[in-house]
Order: sequence, then structure tokens, then C-alpha cells
Amino acid sequence: MSSNAPASFTPPSLLMCTIGLSLATFMQVLDTTIANVALPTIAGNLGVSSEQGTWVITSFAVSNAIALPLTGWLSRRVGEVKLFIWATILFVMASFLCGISTSMPELVGFRVLQGVVAGPLYPMTQTLLIAVYPPAKRGMALALLAMVTVVAPIAGPILGGWITDSYSWPWIFFINVPIGIFAALVVRSQMRARPVVTSRQPMDYVGLITLIIGVGALQIVLDKGNDLDWFESHFIVIGAVISAISLAIFIIWELTDKHPIVNLRLFAYRNFRIGTITLVGGYAGFFGINLLLPQWLQTQMGYTATYSGLAVAPLGVLPVLMSPFVGKYAHNFDMRLLAGIAFFAIGLSCFMRADFTSEVDFYHIAMVQLFMGAGIALFFMPTLTILLSDLPPSQIADGSGLATFLRNLGGSFAASLTTWIWIRRANQHHAYLSESVSTYEPATRDAITTLGGEGSKAYAQLESVVNAQAYMMSTVDFFYMLGWCFFALIVLVWLAKPPFTAKAGPPAGH
Repeated sequence: MSSNAPASFTPPSLLMCTIGLSLATFMQVLDTTIANVALPTIAGNLGVSSEQGTWVITSFAVSNAIALPLTGWLSRRVGEVKLFIWATILFVMASFLCGISTSMPELVGFRVLQGVVAGPLYPMTQTLLIAVYPPAKRGMALALLAMVTVVAPIAGPILGGWITDSYSWPWIFFINVPIGIFAALVVRSQMRARPVVTSRQPMDYVGLITLIIGVGALQIVLDKGNDLDWFESHFIVIGAVISAISLAIFIIWELTDKHPIVNLRLFAYRNFRIGTITLVGGYAGFFGINLLLPQWLQTQMGYTATYSGLAVAPLGVLPVLMSPFVGKYAHNFDMRLLAGIAFFAIGLSCFMRADFTSEVDFYHIAMVQLFMGAGIALFFMPTLTILLSDLPPSQIADGSGLATFLRNLGGSFAASLTTWIWIRRANQHHAYLSESVSTYEPATRDAITTLGGEGSKAYAQLESVVNAQAYMMSTVDFFYMLGWCFFALIVLVWLAKPPFTAKAGPPAGH
């Protein structure tokens, strides 16, 4: 492993360098959500079922999850700038191939390639931004990256829906081509003179193979669990067993191998450990909110995809407005305090949603989203600063790749568990409510009379009302649970230890 990082380097134009790096990350993060709304159109055009169409999402998620933790090893092997530029160029090529696909197997294959080459983009952007900004201004770089991380997933579904409706689905992939080429050219021109430090490490084949099998199987289990009724499915049981065995071997091997492909020893650093846990927990909760809210609005409240997107979108307003101030002034405060305020605001927004009823209007939903944006604006930058604060410069790429991988994995767990908890609690509430709905009850008879008297139509409408209330109660339960989870993270983040600016040496004593 390289013991020294590249020497201090300032690009000719810090602004252009930042734009180039940020655009590539925006493009990659956008791509994780932009295809979601186009799935029905893609499946219809390529002549497959909507269930088969979900492999467009799963294939990208699996390959991306495998590639992310390899970022540190790859950056040491080829150099940080070269890895970023090649990953961007290959992402552009993979996006173009996705756009010209004529069958589902072709599209899924190119999405796998796209996911693999997208892996290093976010960690490398983070690493290079930290490298080119002077220590006093690193908060600004991380705040900008946090803004991209928040805005891109919100913009994805809205932009994806508009492109699919106004043009055709291949354009959700073609738009990456000019953005990616511009980003690669800008970063190459700005960072051409940056010193390169590489080291030729032996390939850790056992680590690589167990990582691919373990993470690949786990991601497929998480993506397909709800559709296949979890452990009632032999496919899910076999996938879970394969994943558990492979990951157990992977962890043991990586902790004992001399040249591990993923440096799990970074967890010996206290701030990296605490920061990563709070990042994963906070991101999983944030992901759960962003998944459940549009789903509830569309399936239970009668919102169209566009209107549900607009109801959720105010979340991005305050992060955009606050990021420059967070970046400029955050270093004057204790990072634990800022992260704690973030978790308090997000948790409070969850309790506000727990007060929603089926009569809640668009304005109220949007205002709560706007309020939560204040918490999101303060969430990413302090937690990233904490988790990277005690890593030596040569370990930043490793730490960034590993933390981003675990953050995304937390999002995958949140996606599966959110849907599962929501539907399961709704079914439980439906059963309890149905026990109270009896033709012997005066209230029930009055309701049936109001709906036009006894008959199949009235009973169907009554069932619809019971179902809507069951899902409303399940939504309230979910947001109560999330609110308390965010409040628990406030306590956890205070276990981190200042200073949050210096780069420490060996992890001994942490």
C-alpha cells in the first residue's frame, strides 16, 4: 500500500475543477433513480413483463455495489485522476450502449457494465475534492458534494418522467454522453499536472471472488425479496445462504490478508467507525422516507407520478440554498452538534408526517418536505467530515469507497424493509379494522346506506375505505418508528472524538 499521498496540488481553476468533478457525480447519482419511472415504458417497448423490467434497476445496483469497495485498490493501482477520467469515459460509453439496446438481455448487460464503471465516480470525486481544496475550505467541497447527493435522486424521477413522456426512454441514457465527456475533459485539463502516486499490489483473488459472490447475492436478495415473498421462496433462501457464507469468508480473509482488496481495518479508526454507522443509518432513513412517501401518495392518495414528485421535491430547496453557508461556516462548530441538529430536524419531520391523515393536502406535505431539507443540508457534510477526519491521506480513497458502499447497501436494506414493513403493518391494521366492520354494527349499516344500500358496489367501496385507512395507519406507524431512529442517531454521533480536521496517524489508541 502506498504510504504517501500525492503532494499538495492546486488546479489552474478550482471552480472549473469542482464543476467537472461534481457533474460526473451528479450524472452517476441521477442514473440510480432516473430509470425507475421509465421502467413500464422500457418493459413495454422491449416486450417483457414489468417484473422482468425491474432487472434494469437490480443489475445496476448489484454491479455498482461490487465495484464501490474496490475503489481504493484501483486508485492505488492506476492513480486517482486516471481512475476518475477512465471511469467517466467508460460510463459515457456504457450509457450510450444502454440507449441503443434492442432487447432486455442487452440492456441488462450494459447496465451491469454501467454499474461497474460508475462505482469509483463518487468516492473519487470525494477524494479529489478533499485533495485539491485547502484544509480550511474542505467543508465547502463536502457541502457541495452533499448537495449533489440530495438533489440528484429528487431530480431523477421528475427528469426521467419528463424525458420518457416528451421524447423516448433511450434519452434518459443519452443525456449522460455530453455531460460525461465535458466532465472528463475538464478534469483532465485541470488535473493533468497533479503528481501521481501508484503502487503495484498483488491481486487478492480470494477477496475479489467472495466480494462479488457475497455482495451480488445479497443485493439480489434485497431487490427481489418483496416480489418473491422472502423466505417462502427457495431462490431467496439459497441466495441468502450463499451471501452469508461468502461474506463471512470475505470478512475473515480481508482482516487477515497482507494485501486486502478492501481495507476493513479502517474500522479500527474510531471516527471512521462512528461516522460510517451514522452515515449508513441516516441515509437508510432518508432513503426510506423518499421511497415510502411517493408510493403512498400514488397508491393511496390518488396522486399522479408527476404530482407526487412535485410534493416530494421541496426537500431539495434548502440544501441548495444552505450548502454554501454550511461549507463556509461549518468548521466554526462541532461537527457532532451539526449532525445532531440534522438528525433532530429529520426526526421531527417524521413525527410531523405521523400526524398526517387521509385528508392531508399537497401544501402540508410539501411544507414538511421543505422543513426536512434543513436537516438534510446539515447531514451529509458533518458526517463525511467526521468519518474521514482520522484517516491518513493515503487511506482517504479506501475510506470513501468503503463508506459509500455501506451507505448504498444501507439504502438497499431500507428499500426492501420499508416496503415489507409498510405492507405487513397495513395488512395487520386491515385485519383489526375488518373485525369492527360488521353488518350488526349501526355505524357499518349507516355507512352502507350512505354508499347506496346493500350490494356488491357498496361493499367494494367500504372495502376500499378500510384498505385506505389501514395503509394510512401503517404510514403513521412507519414515520413514528423512523422519528425515534433518527433521535437515537443524535446520541450515537456524540461518540465520535475531536479534532475533525487533522489527519491522524496509525489507529492505535482509537
